[in-house]
Amino acid sequence: MAGTRENGLDLVLAQPRGFCAGVVRAVETVERALARNPARHDGRPVYVRHAIVHNDRVVADLEAKGARFVESLDEVPDGAVTVLSAHGVSRAVEAEAARRGLPVIDATCPLVAKVHTQGQRYAAQGRTVVLVGHAGHAEVEGTLGRIDGAVHLVGSVAEAETLDLPADTRLAYVTQTTLSVDDTRAIIAVLQRRFPDLVGPETRDICYATQNRQAAVRALAAVADLILVVGAKTSSNCNRLREVAAEAGRPSRLVAGAEDLEGLDLDGIRTLGLTAGASTPEASIVEVIAALQRRTPVRISTLPGIVEGVSFPLPSSLGHS
Repeated sequence: MAGTRENGLDLVLAQPRGFCAGVVRAVETVERALARNPARHDGRPVYVRHAIVHNDRVVADLEAKGARFVESLDEVPDGAVTVLSAHGVSRAVEAEAARRGLPVIDATCPLVAKVHTQGQRYAAQGRTVVLVGHAGHAEVEGTLGRIDGAVHLVGSVAEAETLDLPADTRLAYVTQTTLSVDDTRAIIAVLQRRFPDLVGPETRDICYATQNRQAAVRALAAVADLILVVGAKTSSNCNRLREVAAEAGRPSRLVAGAEDLEGLDLDGIRTLGLTAGASTPEASIVEVIAALQRRTPVRISTLPGIVEGVSFPLPSSLGHS
């Protein structure tokens, strides 16, 4: 990192930031599953299909407690407890687990499950479904595999402009939960212009945590000279926060932890903004703040913002213990 600063730094924290209710639920689901299966006679751990959330630190912590992460059910031994990630899975994955008799715990975020239900309802009405989302993302793959009939994936305004369907198509859209709210609105606006018979949920139905964190970053951009987003580079919601900061006219940088602060130039920066994605643990945020404090005196404040009180019950398959 660059040298120390004599006058210190104003560090302004976004509110809200960090873990959302869906991530808290997912992590607690794996921890509860591990607690209930601590000493299997065959030594098999609890298996989790796909990273429970997109954060290496969270995954590593759960691995240290005994969880094993895999990308395919083929890697899960017969009879092993299997947790499905917060991103959701296709019906084909669900059916394969049932065929093999795997004891499954479904940690799909309830807001992702809501998208699945919306898409299924629109398809049952005979509408052609458009999924606004990013190709290859785990949530998108799961949603595509839970809606009957053809689903058209649209990831940008340009793709919405070139969607090859008749103008009178009875169309409906659903959205990936971690998108930029502004980008999503722009895509929906194109679809509305091109297809008069279009229905879909309000953009406020995009994950509450996504909207709240993006709004907090816009507020942060009004006071900060530079914004740090703490989180994994594989996290869609973290990348969107960085983009939202840039679109608000502020330089922004995505950092996983203190190690990513090496070479960060704070010359000319009086106020540094800091936020974190919904999949970022508090330990990573604390680590980054501590690294900044080792470098220069830091005056910490928190912007006014929404205090989230949302919580989700654990999967019923875990019981109430």
